[in-house]
Amino acid sequence: MDSSQLTKEQEEQKRMEALTEKIQYSDRYSDDLYEYRHVVLPKPLLRLVPKDFFTEDGRTLRLLADAEWRGIGITQSLGWEHYEVHAPEPHVLLFRRPKDYDANNKAARR
Repeated sequence: MDSSQLTKEQEEQKRMEALTEKIQYSDRYSDDLYEYRHVVLPKPLLRLVPKDFFTEDGRTLRLLADAEWRGIGITQSLGWEHYEVHAPEPHVLLFRRPKDYDANNKAARR
């Protein structure tokens, strides 16, 4: 193998980085208790997500922990939780956090 060629792992990492730049984040919306947003993964990125992040049938993502969704390239401020999956659109992840999370944490840090 020529040293100028990328290894398969390096190629996959480069592809993953390019796809994470295409992740779409909705505006925030809220109810009385929570602030919400949804995150849309590019469909090719969904194919690179580790298989153990999916339900047993392999069709939809299971609920992901903070480190897991951050590990696939989703970037958000603190406090968000992946709380729901929508089987018809497995590339759409639904997030929520307590309403006024930022204001409450700033006050606690003072």
